Amino acid sequence: MNVDETDLPGMGRRKDFMTASGRRIGVVELREGQTELIVSTWDDPDTCQASIPLTGDEAATLGNLLGGQHLAMKLSEEHREIPGIVTRQFSIAADSPFQNQPMGKACIRTRCGVSIVAIMREGEVVPSPGPDVVLHAGDLLVAVGTQEGLDAAADILRNG
Repeated sequence: MNVDETDLPGMGRRKDFMTASGRRIGVVELREGQTELIVSTWDDPDTCQASIPLTGDEAATLGNLLGGQHLAMKLSEEHREIPGIVTRQFSIAADSPFQNQPMGKACIRTRCGVSIVAIMREGEVVPSPGPDVVLHAGDLLVAVGTQEGLDAAADILRNG
């Protein structure tokens, strides 16, 4: 995928790409630290059809959702030929009993046989997180296990 980067003098930097459907999608990173999600016309990247301002938390959450989905799809593809193995994503809610706690405190692998294979945080991937990694609200956990184990893990992360 070809990402075009354009300096916007006095404003910041635009990064965008052409989708298969012929739309240009990207972000504008403003000098003051704000981020805008943009959709432009295919023939003129300067003609903005939509612009959505995002707070830092919103930009991080969007990055986690998109990156987590891509990672989960890739893992699902790799495990497709292994009967009974499923990949799922879990979001750490602000009211999760494990927010600001080490992941190991939840004992997910011990209690339900599920492996947390990655954490998406603020648009970055934490691969193969250890039990000492502290979970934060908005983290997206990518897990692999049986359907029953993943259902149990979801309950544990929600209710303790």
